[in-house]
Amino acid sequence: MKKVIIDMLKEEVKPALGCTEPVAVALACSKAKELLNDEIVECNIFVSPNVYKNGMCVGIPGTNRLGLKIAASMGLIGGKSELGLKVLEALKEEDVKLAEEFMDKNIVKISPVNTKEKVYVEVNLRGKKNSSKAVIMIKHDNFVHLEKNDEILLNGEISLDAEYVHVDSPIANITIKELIEEIENMNLSDLEFLLEGIKMNEEIANVALENKIGIGVGYGIKKAIEDGIFSDDLINKAMMLTAAASDARMSGINMPVMSSNGSGNHGLTAILPIAAYNLKYPQNEERLAKALAISHAVTAYIKNYTGRLSAVCGCGVAASTGSAAAITWLMGGNYEQIEGSIENMIANLSGMICDGAKAGCALKLASAASAAVQSAIIAKYNCVVPPLNGIVGNEVEESIKNLGKISSEGMTITDEVIIKVMDSMNNN
Repeated sequence: MKKVIIDMLKEEVKPALGCTEPVAVALACSKAKELLNDEIVECNIFVSPNVYKNGMCVGIPGTNRLGLKIAASMGLIGGKSELGLKVLEALKEEDVKLAEEFMDKNIVKISPVNTKEKVYVEVNLRGKKNSSKAVIMIKHDNFVHLEKNDEILLNGEISLDAEYVHVDSPIANITIKELIEEIENMNLSDLEFLLEGIKMNEEIANVALENKIGIGVGYGIKKAIEDGIFSDDLINKAMMLTAAASDARMSGINMPVMSSNGSGNHGLTAILPIAAYNLKYPQNEERLAKALAISHAVTAYIKNYTGRLSAVCGCGVAASTGSAAAITWLMGGNYEQIEGSIENMIANLSGMICDGAKAGCALKLASAASAAVQSAIIAKYNCVVPPLNGIVGNEVEESIKNLGKISSEGMTITDEVIIKVMDSMNNN
């Protein structure tokens, strides 16, 4: 199980440049263009409703334009697929200008497809002599199909018509207590790679604290602290750092963040409240690395049931819960108190909807970070929501499964309505 957890953390905690849904589109586009090796005449892209929703209004690093079409154009013009989720990192200023010009030619066509699969991106290119196809599915950087001139180069299973099938990850077969015990028994050398996430995510947060970017949620909290309206306490510092990083990232600042479970904003929420705790109450590297591991692992545990993308805000229901568990652990909480902080989070933010990636996410991340610290602190004093309280079950694992049912089964219609509302506004 130790190896399973470490392998999972290395797979799920990785740098990402830009919002991961448009980045997935850019990645698929870059791969399809590399296969095409020709001048593009037609570009038809099909994406799952959740990718469509999350990419609609978000900033893209390197350009002032928003959304999937510019991300796709940038992937086609200058993206390098070998960079994975940092596919846009290689673009120079002149590449971005060419991508904007290419977008204006209206060659790129993007349509949502009717599928229960959360992450699906299909890019079909036709050139003057060649054609190509690239498909990403399940995870944002997971290619399942590659094709050039009708020659299949990679052929994985694709089923868009099937109902969403839940497949347990290996860590879902143990309890939260067992998961944390495994991490506690690890060495610093096993988890040291996670520490880079604090440095990376603090750096992008500091950019938005020095300058008002996007809505300026983090910047506004910082000013309120300086003016004495807010106190310089743990909750407000966690809110400030997490919101500021989201302000910068959602505005398209050209800096990578450490993601968690396929989402940059999840990474900000899973990491920065812990970074705030470390700034207020400095920890040694081993304790800090283990806290980060707990946060990412609990986030993964919850995402196993809620799904990769959904109608509920993953930062609010998953990554912030990971943070709450880790902060409770850092404060010396026992296993019951750690489980209690998770129960408190499920009782609190389970209804926060996801209406796509955009500037307003900074407000949700501020709420998520605040709730994480609050839930951890009151759990430390044994103030925990009782069993059978709403969707809270008899055991923490039951509560997480209940949250998953609400998210993956109960909110399907809600997600469809959210997308229709956003689509109607963007088409007006």
